[in-house]
Amino acid sequence: MRKLIFTMLLLPLLAISQNSTEYGVFETANLIPNPTQINQFEKGLAEHNKKYHGEGPHGVRVYWITNGPNTGSYHWSMGPFPWSSMDNGPAQKEGHDADWNKNVAAYTTADSGAQSYWRSHTELSRFPKDFTIKNMSVDYWDIKRGKYEDAMKLVEKVNKVYAAKSPDEIWGIYTNEFGSTKEGRDLAVISFFDKSAWLGQDNSIAKKYDEMNGAGSWAQFIKDWIDVTNGGETEIWVFAPELSGISGDVKAIPQE
Repeated sequence: MRKLIFTMLLLPLLAISQNSTEYGVFETANLIPNPTQINQFEKGLAEHNKKYHGEGPHGVRVYWITNGPNTGSYHWSMGPFPWSSMDNGPAQKEGHDADWNKNVAAYTTADSGAQSYWRSHTELSRFPKDFTIKNMSVDYWDIKRGKYEDAMKLVEKVNKVYAAKSPDEIWGIYTNEFGSTKEGRDLAVISFFDKSAWLGQDNSIAKKYDEMNGAGSWAQFIKDWIDVTNGGETEIWVFAPELSGISGDVKAIPQE
């Protein structure tokens, strides 16, 4: 249940100014290297990210996907940044696009590069302490049409349980800015862990949820969650600092 419900992508969360009316967005891409040119691809990717994405809101982290249909792909993640910053983003820097095309894209397959934009929900995420990213469990969920608000209300309920019962747990909640019914990836829930043993641990979410909401409430939650979603999938990502423009260090975000 840990991997399929809410022991939660997308992604290290850096705070947008609390005084800003804008929200943070991540730009992500699924990169598939030509299997005969992986060394050239990794070299070009590392140099590009360190040159053009080594600081600020357009800093990039790269992850290696270890399971599922995207096994062996590289997940490229930039942000978070406000939408307004895109008009002056790294693509406008001299030589950025040419460098990408020559040293990265040239070593990828024809179906590489699918991009998505994900909104980070700081009100539903928890980053209560400083930590360094190593591994992530990324749960993608397909929300049924017309059920978005209902789904997010259920996410909020689980968030409250973890805040009260497991205050040191770290997770991020993200929604697809341009989701499609074909792709089926509307919501991403990301958990961070260091050792693989974490994947087999029982976090007792059912017990904790019942303690806060009454006996049998977790069983009802499962029914409600099935009613608002078409299912989901989980990917495990491993952070690749040598390919990234910024480190895996993440600072705590004050919780309200």
